[in-house]
Amino acid sequence: MPATALDLAELEAAATHLRSYESLFLPGLFQVEGYTRAIFEASDAVSTGEEIEAAVRFRRARQGVLLGEQPPRVHAVIHEAALHMLFGGADVMREQLLRLVELAELPHVTIQIVPFTAVAVSALTTPFCHITSHDSALGTVLMEHPARSAYLHGDGDVAKYRRQFARLSEAAHPAIDTTVIPVKHATRDSLGLVQHILYTLQGAST
Repeated sequence: MPATALDLAELEAAATHLRSYESLFLPGLFQVEGYTRAIFEASDAVSTGEEIEAAVRFRRARQGVLLGEQPPRVHAVIHEAALHMLFGGADVMREQLLRLVELAELPHVTIQIVPFTAVAVSALTTPFCHITSHDSALGTVLMEHPARSAYLHGDGDVAKYRRQFARLSEAAHPAIDTTVIPVKHATRDSLGLVQHILYTLQGAST
C-alpha cells in the first residue's frame, strides 16, 4: 500500500473523531466489497488483479475501526451525486446504500446527505477528512486528489476545513435516522433521499 494509505489507517486507528466530506464517492470506511473493487478497477492507482485484491482487502481491514471497543465518532457528509454513481452496477449500489443505512444505526456514526438543491454547495468541492485524536481541538486534514493525497497540519488550514465541514453539515439534510416511522419522515431528509434512490435502483436491476 502507498505511504498515504498506511498513514490514513494509522490516523483512523488512533482517532477520536472523523469528519468526512465526499462529493463523488462514499467514504472508504463505509464501502462494501463490490463497490470498493469497482472503484479500483476503474482507477490508475492499481493495475493488476493482484494489486486490486490487495487494495480491497486493505480497505476492508481499515473498516474494523468502526466496530472496535473504542470506535471514533464518525460524521460523514455525502453529496447526493455520490449516491447516483453506479460503481459495480445497480445491484452493488443497492447493497451499498443499504449498508449506509445499517451503519447509520450505530450510535457513533452520523450520516448526512447534501442534496442537489442545496444552496451554495458545489458537488465538485474537494473531498476531505478532518481527523482528531485525544480530543485535540485541531488535528489533521486529509485532502484527497486523484493524483496525490495530501495531509494538512497547520492550525489555520485545519481550522478552515473544520469551518467548511460545519457549513456543509448545515446545508445537508438531517442525518439518517432509522428510528423514525417512515410515514413521519419529512419530505426532505437524508433517509428519505436514500430510500428514493434505492427504489429507483430496484427498477434498474429488474
